[in-house]
Amino acid sequence: MDFSYTTLQNTFMAPILLLLVLFMPALQITGGQSAGVCYGRNGDNLPSDTEVIDLYKSNGIGRMRIYEPNQATLEALRGSNIELMVTILNNNLQALTDAAAATDWVQKNVQPYSADVKFKYIAVGNEVHPDAAEAQYLLPAIQNIQNAVTAANLQGQIKVSTAIDTTLLDPSFPPSDGAFSSAANSFITPIITFLGNNGAPLLVNIYPYFAYIGDPANIKLEYALFTSPGVVVQDGSNGYQNIFDAILDTHYSALEKAGAPNMVIVVSESGWPSEGSDAATNGNAGTYYSNLINHVKTGTPKRPNGAIETYLFAMFDENLKDGAEVEKHFGIFSPNKQPKYQLTFG
Repeated sequence: MDFSYTTLQNTFMAPILLLLVLFMPALQITGGQSAGVCYGRNGDNLPSDTEVIDLYKSNGIGRMRIYEPNQATLEALRGSNIELMVTILNNNLQALTDAAAATDWVQKNVQPYSADVKFKYIAVGNEVHPDAAEAQYLLPAIQNIQNAVTAANLQGQIKVSTAIDTTLLDPSFPPSDGAFSSAANSFITPIITFLGNNGAPLLVNIYPYFAYIGDPANIKLEYALFTSPGVVVQDGSNGYQNIFDAILDTHYSALEKAGAPNMVIVVSESGWPSEGSDAATNGNAGTYYSNLINHVKTGTPKRPNGAIETYLFAMFDENLKDGAEVEKHFGIFSPNKQPKYQLTFG
């Protein structure tokens, strides 16, 4: 907002400046920000929800993804001005193929909070694969949640989508050749069509860390950490200095081939662990997160206009996470609320 102070009468200056001061904190949290943070709760030593929300606010983190509609978290979010993505986990999808159950879910977990919690997305399912038992339930669940959101008159505020991982692509290189695999195509294309009809983005979890450790002979660490001094991959007129952009643009190419050339992608998870493998160090993780926050303020070679809405994974190290040891060490904060890295949001 550009004020021409010389044209204002002195009698109006004090009230305007007072209003600016009063509303500065709210503007600071969400204005121009591209990066949010995922709040996972798989730990037995994490702060209370109220402390967590205060930590988001004190660090200027204006967007949050949660993995279940935890009532204490939603209560703590009231009046915070933090934009929220709430996830419906895969083990709940079958139940939500019943329209009445989907309506009940929205009435219980969204409507009571919608006046003062800034719901932005409902992610129905997380990384559902075409061969998974839950795959058959995903689209009906999305449709029923969308209908329930519309019935609650919240469709203008909340977009309903699903979060995928990068395994649905084949080919996945170069970015311009990106397409959904033959195995995934019949699964994901009807979902994409439904999202497009409702003006919703596709949510994609993107992890350069896993791309790097999966093929270190061909993917250099600098390409994964946003530290390459120049173009690493030239794809027609588009040059790629980092694999994050390459992966994202590969999905944009796949969306084009699936009949959704104008669909926006929201990066619903991206992170780097600090322990558990040779590449999982505090130095690498801090470099990745810092560079990611700065990088997503602008677009990709294929979609250069506009920021990339991105959610860092995750807020805390989670000592109860399943899987390999690295899974426990993606946090940007320790459970005692001390920052692991020097990061600046906003």
